[in-house]
Amino acid sequence: MQSDDQRNVERLTEQLRSEGIDVLRIGYADLIGTERGRDLVVETLAHHLGEGGIAFCRGVFHTSPRGDVVPVAGGLDAGLPDVLAKPDLSTVRKIPWEDGVAHVLADIVEPDGRPCAESPRSVLRSVVGRCEAENLVPVVGPEMEFYLLEGSSSSGWRRYGEAPGNVYVAGRKGDPENLLLEFLRQLARYGIRATAGNHEFFSGQFEINIGHSHALDAADRAFRFRTAVKELARRAGKHATFMAKPFNEEGGSGFHLHFSIVDPSDRSLFADEAAPTGLSSLAEHAVAGILAHAPALAAFNNPTINSYKRFGPDTLASWLIDWGLDNRSTMVRIPPERGDATRIEVRLGDATANPYLAIASVVAGAYLGIEEKLTPPPPTEGYGYDASRSRLLPRNLEAALDALEADTELTEILGKPLISAFVTYKRNELERFAHYVTDWEVGEYLYHL
Repeated sequence: MQSDDQRNVERLTEQLRSEGIDVLRIGYADLIGTERGRDLVVETLAHHLGEGGIAFCRGVFHTSPRGDVVPVAGGLDAGLPDVLAKPDLSTVRKIPWEDGVAHVLADIVEPDGRPCAESPRSVLRSVVGRCEAENLVPVVGPEMEFYLLEGSSSSGWRRYGEAPGNVYVAGRKGDPENLLLEFLRQLARYGIRATAGNHEFFSGQFEINIGHSHALDAADRAFRFRTAVKELARRAGKHATFMAKPFNEEGGSGFHLHFSIVDPSDRSLFADEAAPTGLSSLAEHAVAGILAHAPALAAFNNPTINSYKRFGPDTLASWLIDWGLDNRSTMVRIPPERGDATRIEVRLGDATANPYLAIASVVAGAYLGIEEKLTPPPPTEGYGYDASRSRLLPRNLEAALDALEADTELTEILGKPLISAFVTYKRNELERFAHYVTDWEVGEYLYHL
């Protein structure tokens, strides 16, 4: 007798054949949000997926951008065992720019079928499940910035469309080859729900907004968005980077989350017309929870050594723990819309953040604030960035990791296995960097000393 999984795979195979699809790309996020995956010939799907998923070495979660396998518990020490990538068939999408190819997101499970505790998608699903058990449905709208670069024989990469002052422009003025239009059209065909895009503040920097939806779907689309933008850039002979601050003389790239909570019937729980601010007490509790847990949230939302070079006065990058009403100089901004559009904008993150873990951590912080009925301090008025008025976020990755480990409430919600793996991975990153001789050191010391 066929299992439900086998029947679903057979139906998918027939559907893909009918649409002219002969390859299915299965993908999932590792700890840092890089996509790992495999291309499967559609005619062999029953063979590959009939037994519950595709086997991958668990060490892929712990592989650094340099190709090293970081010694996280359960990986190298356990002989590099397998996990299974089980496709979520509700996420199958045709890739518009790849003839005959569709993409499906996978959940990572243990060989016995249990969700893998290190899988970012599983972690977010667990956090959302905890909220929904109390009739709190998290809704997220991601905003992500990135730089487009082009090759330079003398210096590696240079900013695409270099020119001063092209702030929030559209068309060829800041985008000489009109690449943003092509990106928007392809992302729309891919089901990313990209709603708008523009040239950002600095040369070669762009922002694309993604429509809001329930948290897991929003994270799925943000994850696919990053891979798609990088692929589309390669097709155009360019390179897209989501690095937090790739240039000394230019600002960094952010990852802002527009976040709200609705009830199971999609009624906003953040709106209260009778309140002076238009915010419900539940919304204020959520803000307070995010502020209270902000030092730990930084570890997931600003997850690289480079992330903290984006911080500082007048950067429009959050480095203080504060909130304000329609105030872009604060870490948590309350946009002016009210009613069903009432939301909070968490401006903490940079574009290197793993979408699943960034969203999971923010939702967890808000959940804790709601559970404990925390009250936020008075909102910041006027231009922020005044360290005498607000607490500072961690100033480097090491301090953020320390704050994460110390935040026992947050780590309990996100899961100790995930925290252990993430912290081990990131402390290895710090250790490797501490022994690396940088260009700055050579320029500073080599000639004069």
